[in-house]
Amino acid sequence: MSAVPSLPGSLLAPWRIGVDVGGTFTDMVLRDAAGAVRIFKAPSVPADPSEGVLGVLRLAALQLDISLTALLRDCALFVHGSTVATNTILEKKGAKVGMLTTEGFRDSLEIRRGIRDNQWDHRAPFPEVLVPRYLRLPVRGRIGPDGRELAALSPDDVDAAAKVFAAEGVESVAVCLFNSFLDGTHERAVGGQLAESWNGKWVSLSSDVMPTMGEYERGSTAVVNAYVAPKVTSYLQALDEQLRQFGLPRSLLLLQSNGGAVSVDQVAARPVMLVLSGPAAGVGALKGCAAAGEKANLISMEIGGTSCDVMVMAGGDVPVTDELTIDGYHLTTPSVEIHTVGAGGGTVAWVDDAGLLHVGPQGAGARPGPAAYGLGGENPTVTDAQLVLGRLRPGPLAGGAVTLDGALARKAVETKLAKPLGLSVEDAAAGVIRLLEQNLLHAVERLSIERGHNPATFTLVAAGGAGPMHGTAVARALGCRRTLLPRAAGAFCAMGMLQSDVRQDYLQVFLADLDKAEAASLEAGFAQIETRAREALARDGFGADAVVIEREADLRYDGQQWPVRVAIGAVFDPKAARKAFEAEHQRLFGHIQPGGRIDITALRVVGRGRLDWTPPAARPPQVGTPKPRETRKVWIDPASGWRDVPIYDGADLAPGCKINGPLLVEERTMTAFVGPADTLEVDARDDFLVHVGGAP
Repeated sequence: MSAVPSLPGSLLAPWRIGVDVGGTFTDMVLRDAAGAVRIFKAPSVPADPSEGVLGVLRLAALQLDISLTALLRDCALFVHGSTVATNTILEKKGAKVGMLTTEGFRDSLEIRRGIRDNQWDHRAPFPEVLVPRYLRLPVRGRIGPDGRELAALSPDDVDAAAKVFAAEGVESVAVCLFNSFLDGTHERAVGGQLAESWNGKWVSLSSDVMPTMGEYERGSTAVVNAYVAPKVTSYLQALDEQLRQFGLPRSLLLLQSNGGAVSVDQVAARPVMLVLSGPAAGVGALKGCAAAGEKANLISMEIGGTSCDVMVMAGGDVPVTDELTIDGYHLTTPSVEIHTVGAGGGTVAWVDDAGLLHVGPQGAGARPGPAAYGLGGENPTVTDAQLVLGRLRPGPLAGGAVTLDGALARKAVETKLAKPLGLSVEDAAAGVIRLLEQNLLHAVERLSIERGHNPATFTLVAAGGAGPMHGTAVARALGCRRTLLPRAAGAFCAMGMLQSDVRQDYLQVFLADLDKAEAASLEAGFAQIETRAREALARDGFGADAVVIEREADLRYDGQQWPVRVAIGAVFDPKAARKAFEAEHQRLFGHIQPGGRIDITALRVVGRGRLDWTPPAARPPQVGTPKPRETRKVWIDPASGWRDVPIYDGADLAPGCKINGPLLVEERTMTAFVGPADTLEVDARDDFLVHVGGAP
């Protein structure tokens, strides 16, 4: 996970490039054939993310003293994490969508499930439905519960709907017919007919997008896919074409919500798979933090400019779920389990009318950003508070992408926080940090303690540009004994993209009693979707020796509403499946039904195309005792107050080095803070490992 410095002339082609577009910065990691890593950051351009991508590429080419064409020409793999799908939903800037449903199910999308996130809040409205009722049109025809046709599809209804869509200016159509997860024949017929009778080109069939049981979930997923498809697909295809014109020899890969990469062509039909595109790269990044073959227990807390993404790796695996909610819209698509809160370096601190201090969830974004950026921002942020407390150095930040002005930071904290609260500027800034770290603690607890994990058995990975500033404090409150601060923390997700396998997920509904299921039927079901996975990976250029196939099944107790996803071996063993299900059920819910009937509801196949990963050359071990670059006054915590703290240049700390806190380590893309009771060690991978509370 380390970022080994390398001179421009020492780069060895071919190299790989990962680009992650964040709310404040666009991060780029270049890793050459020898394993040397270079990191670049440029301000994001929210109005046009592709400009942020091209901007960081131009910056990299300039600093490497090569042309943009040469940079891309020698790139063997380009992986991109895009927030376009998520932002399209959040900003309500998607397409005008029409929907075709089976007669009698026109209102399923708006009725939802009747389940509220907060059962005590009966007044909060649901988000506005993405397809108004006059554009949700019924079609006669019916597939039965066994997958057989009960009533023929009515072509006249499809033609009538096409005329309405044309007259109303519909840009994209979602099709969700009853029981299409069992047989998508009717949906495919509708899609073919729309291609002839409707002048639009964007049609999302629920049986293609996600053939899962549950009319509302499947329909909602198809609608969101239709909503984002025109904007997301056009953006990706245009960016891919631009990069190819500049010299990129092969199409870029996109990070999916499941943590794996996929080609532009394959994601074009299902852009809904990209809603967690950037944060999901944390899966690959966490794998890079673990030793080869290690079944590590890691909790990542990736804090950027606008948000904090929390992910848990238990026993070497990151949980994948199908239940995802984005801005109140329910999606059924394989996604790594991530909890996101509005807590980052650019999170705004404010005082309400009652005189209470709040931190977030609003963020200052890339522009104007924190007050210290000098770009017109007047509201104090976490970054401004860190400057006031001496933890950040005034001057260039993130390799010169922006410049921090301490006077502007102090003015914002004094005007908007200290005076309204009746506090000193320093105490107001300290309050911002304490409140933010409390919010971070709750976010980490959500995916650790509330999921049945003991944080004391995990290492907290504090990543993102702002993560290493808060990692040890949150780890101490959580009960973790170790905190890992990656040297490349400032580009954690971009690094993870280069460590992520190409991944294909397939699902097939299969209803059976676990103990009575016929092995031959199960094998036939798995074989069918395994073939699809192998064919998709073969199209991406993976030979049989580079493909790994994993089998899983959705299991639930008889009468239970939600299934539990369980790994199934190459040879089906109902006793082993029951044992695995009960262990996971116990962890999640705290109980099991001994001897209870367990039903299979679906078969799943995960196909992975393994990418070669050359380990970087090991840095020479530490020689002698490192000397700090300087010493300055820094606010530590309420008990320690202000103290003279040594500031180390990260480049001077090599493997084997151990230093007792308090201290600060300054790297090119991040600053790390280590408390007075902690010990910093540079591990064999050249990352910073903090032993919370002292020696290991």
